[in-house]
Amino acid sequence: MFNPFKRRTFLQAVVAVAATTTFGCSDDETSATPDGSPYFPQSLASGDPRPDSVVLWVRVEDTARAGQDLPLRLEVSTTEDFSSLVLDKKDLTALAAHDHAVKVKVTGLSSRTTYYYRFSYEQDGQKNTTRIGRTRTAPAAGDDVPVKFAFASCQDFIGRYYNAWQRLLQLDQDLDFIVFLGDYVYETTGDTSFQSADGGRTVRFSEPQAALAQGTGVTAFLAANSLSNYRDLYKTVRTDRQLQAVHERYPFIITWDDHEFSDDCWKDVATYEDGKRDETQLERKHNAEQAFLEFIPLDTAQSAEGVVNVDNEPRFPNTRIYRDFEYGRHLKLLVTDYRSYRPDHLIPEDAYPGAVALDATLLGAALAGQPDAVKQVFQADTFAYVNIDDAAYAQHKQVLQGAYLSQAKAAGLTDAEAAQKVGLWVKGPVALFYVNQVFKAAGFAALQIAAADKPRGLAYAHMGKSALFNIQGSRYVVVKDTFDLFAAVKYQLSAGASEDVFGPDQQAWFNQTLASATNTWKMVVSSTSLSALIWDLRAKSDIYDPTLRQRFYFSVDQWDGFPTKKKVMLNTLKAQGVSNALFLSGDIHASFASVEEGVPTLTAPGITSGSIKELAGLALLGAGYAPGAPVYGYAVTNMEKTLKDSNAGLRFADADSHGFVVVEVKADETLATFHLIPAAEVAKDYSKRDPSELEAKFASHTFRVKNSDIQPA
Repeated sequence: MFNPFKRRTFLQAVVAVAATTTFGCSDDETSATPDGSPYFPQSLASGDPRPDSVVLWVRVEDTARAGQDLPLRLEVSTTEDFSSLVLDKKDLTALAAHDHAVKVKVTGLSSRTTYYYRFSYEQDGQKNTTRIGRTRTAPAAGDDVPVKFAFASCQDFIGRYYNAWQRLLQLDQDLDFIVFLGDYVYETTGDTSFQSADGGRTVRFSEPQAALAQGTGVTAFLAANSLSNYRDLYKTVRTDRQLQAVHERYPFIITWDDHEFSDDCWKDVATYEDGKRDETQLERKHNAEQAFLEFIPLDTAQSAEGVVNVDNEPRFPNTRIYRDFEYGRHLKLLVTDYRSYRPDHLIPEDAYPGAVALDATLLGAALAGQPDAVKQVFQADTFAYVNIDDAAYAQHKQVLQGAYLSQAKAAGLTDAEAAQKVGLWVKGPVALFYVNQVFKAAGFAALQIAAADKPRGLAYAHMGKSALFNIQGSRYVVVKDTFDLFAAVKYQLSAGASEDVFGPDQQAWFNQTLASATNTWKMVVSSTSLSALIWDLRAKSDIYDPTLRQRFYFSVDQWDGFPTKKKVMLNTLKAQGVSNALFLSGDIHASFASVEEGVPTLTAPGITSGSIKELAGLALLGAGYAPGAPVYGYAVTNMEKTLKDSNAGLRFADADSHGFVVVEVKADETLATFHLIPAAEVAKDYSKRDPSELEAKFASHTFRVKNSDIQPA
């Protein structure tokens, strides 16, 4: 007589059959969970694709075995059902010392081939598997094939949603890879100066006591400091399903910018204090690098096959994440590192506005060969200065020191710190343009010094520095013409060291790689934008403050901050006959297409990070300019027009959208398509809505790069 299955036995059989079908393999000894096991909360990813290799990444998490190393298995196949395995590596170990994150370099692969991969973790006889990842190797050197990729940057997580990544997935384009230009994570938990507040999209540190406390009261936030803090950033960001899906779909080529360590950083130095105190933070820098190398699928040490030992990857000051990729006959991709070796911003944040940066001798030498009209400008009383250390100015110096000490202590410096700073800055040549204003404001108008017969020089105040310990006039909103002059003198006096962005080793690699590349296109990945972002307000008669009727750089944390180096680099490319060079950049949270010194450059918008228009608006409101003020209109409301009018090479500007750029590399031209969504949509989660709603919010703009120019396609 037929004995039917009991219900429990029947369900167990169904599960077993389903699991075997899913895996497409003969592991009869264990059952398996569905794809997307909870043991893999960050899913998986691939990166650094080359013709014969790729780096695969995963992180496993088992709270029941916290602190223990965990066994893993990796399978790689040419078919999605894993019936044609090219690798079955069963001896992987996810080390607790690396937060159970693993990078595996798979070699011996075929060029321009799609591979499928998955990781699995066995626990109590149960086989738990990741979702299936897909990756693609690069074409072989010399292959005459087109290349298609996307590039993007800046994906602040807090209070924002990855609608741009969702749109890229909707398009389902056949991309070879994705370039991510930096700011993959943001080191802060809710800096109100630029981050939104949304309880549904926050970062919480597992060890908040180890973080850096910043701000006070309602503006208080934490900045990552310890290794666990930085790991928490990546773990949180990679829980986003849209980001996970993009990583599962495409290999990434990634560099870092500042927020992977600290906002507007240089080398191992942070800038939160704006010059009030030394912020050299070597241990913090190493923690940031450790987490980046653990969680990003790249291979900085050019490892052999197998697990990439993160402990062997070089750290600051010997960091090396710059590298290049060959994509057939038509593309050489150079991925540069803008942050690890660059010097400080040329104008110190703690610069005393009245301090003369170029005295009469240096200024005269800098102006030699300039038209008489330019020389005449610097003969105005505005540029007069005196040596405040002269005995005749003893009382003047005392008043200036007193005013400085008062301002420094109001900014939060201790008595000892303020005394050290005043001794450093209030001395020597000082600009009358600035100090006479101090005398008047302090109630000592009678001490004002006449400019007649005084030497002329260039002070920090002439470059836009108006206050102590401030980003205005140091990192942002700098007077272009005086800054360019100052930068050129410093560049010459330091033999280029003042603007040595790349450092000697990276510079040598950069020069040699470009000079030897025979590919049709030589594309340079730079985390920061090369497009000149200038506000030319000289002819704006409705702006009544004459100090505002000048040309300003919006940000000198970008390449605009190293104008001499930028010009030398771009002109050297032309002089050496490097054809079809194209720069790909990000960081500034806006979309630009421009030709700089005859070299095309494209700048991607942020995936989510506050747009440049939004940030500029907040800055001007903070400076006391209402939205109806003329300067607000030129610099914010009509920013795109102002930028285009101020930079003849600017072909396209969108200062208030998020998105990404898709690039199609061909033998005779490159097409670049900006896919953009208004910034106002970033706080809305489209992942649970009808896909057509998101599609309707996006607009696209395509440009053709050809013959060292960019034009609408």
